[in-house]
Amino acid sequence: MEPLQTLPEAGRSPCDRAAPTLGDKVRFLSQPASYSSAPAPVVARETHMSWVFMAGNRVYKLKKPVRFAYLDFSTLERRAAACRAECLLNRRLAHDVYLDVVPLTISPSGLAISGDGPVVDWLVVMRRLEENATLEEALHGGWLKPQQVDRVAARLGSFYAHAPRVQLDPEQYLAGWQKALRDNCRVLFDARLGLPQGRVERIVQVQRRFSEKCAVMLLARIRARRYVDAHGDLRPEHIWLRDGVTIIDCLEFDRNLRALDPLDEIAFLHLECERLGGLWAAERIRRHLARALDDDARSGLFLFYRSHRAMLRARLSIAHLFDANPRTPEKWPRQARIYLELAAADAARLERLLGDGRKARPSR
Repeated sequence: MEPLQTLPEAGRSPCDRAAPTLGDKVRFLSQPASYSSAPAPVVARETHMSWVFMAGNRVYKLKKPVRFAYLDFSTLERRAAACRAECLLNRRLAHDVYLDVVPLTISPSGLAISGDGPVVDWLVVMRRLEENATLEEALHGGWLKPQQVDRVAARLGSFYAHAPRVQLDPEQYLAGWQKALRDNCRVLFDARLGLPQGRVERIVQVQRRFSEKCAVMLLARIRARRYVDAHGDLRPEHIWLRDGVTIIDCLEFDRNLRALDPLDEIAFLHLECERLGGLWAAERIRRHLARALDDDARSGLFLFYRSHRAMLRARLSIAHLFDANPRTPEKWPRQARIYLELAAADAARLERLLGDGRKARPSR
């Protein structure tokens, strides 16, 4: 995996070396006086791809000028397009949260939000939500109620029922699965990372067997037009347990990565809930949506999706160590091993299903 590149010159005019750097923008947006309401204090948080500033009852997101294997925010134009896409797409599941996209401008007096000078970057403006009201916090705190889980399931069921269908090319689809397996192997088999190679090999072998033996079933999902323009990053930390259930932070930068079988996306949420100690909630969501998503446990498809997601998360976790200056480097090997444990358990169940003399049942 190629390392993340931070491009401090991105968005500047080649002849204007006085243009503000990313550091200049972060310092400006971290100051209460930069906002019309002058909130105090401003809480600034850095993510892998953005800086987020919580200012009073608003949140301002500034995308970093980065280029990665799966995205490119290296120019002002690309960041502007990504901000607009983020606002538009997230309104599907958080219509009252994503408020606007506004310019960050420069003038002789300095930077300003929505000022009159030239635009040097763009900000996504969001309504600030109560931080302890997420599904993740509810699982951590042990206060999640069955009725809340049912509302999450109902919200997702309605979303998938109305989401635009995506037509995939069957050959490219199967090739994509094989590429994903290769990409996982390329990182997880890197001896420098110290991951359990035998466990990784067993998981990969089962996933390959399933994808080869059950290709007909996988392709049947395409013919049935089950794939939709989905959320793409459905984790408990993105689900707010408000009265109407609000889900933020969809994967806006690549439509292909959002083109998903909803059963795959629910398998990912199921995995993440179990990782946080909420298997009961995960199972309740799965049961609620099983019929609508044609989830036949005897087919093994849900297990395949889950084990693949766990391997992908293990790979993305450990790949942080390839960054030039990884944040919290001690966190990623531990997290990767947790995902590998979950993937191994799913692969073992899938292997039993494949090897017990029965054919995996096709999805209707």
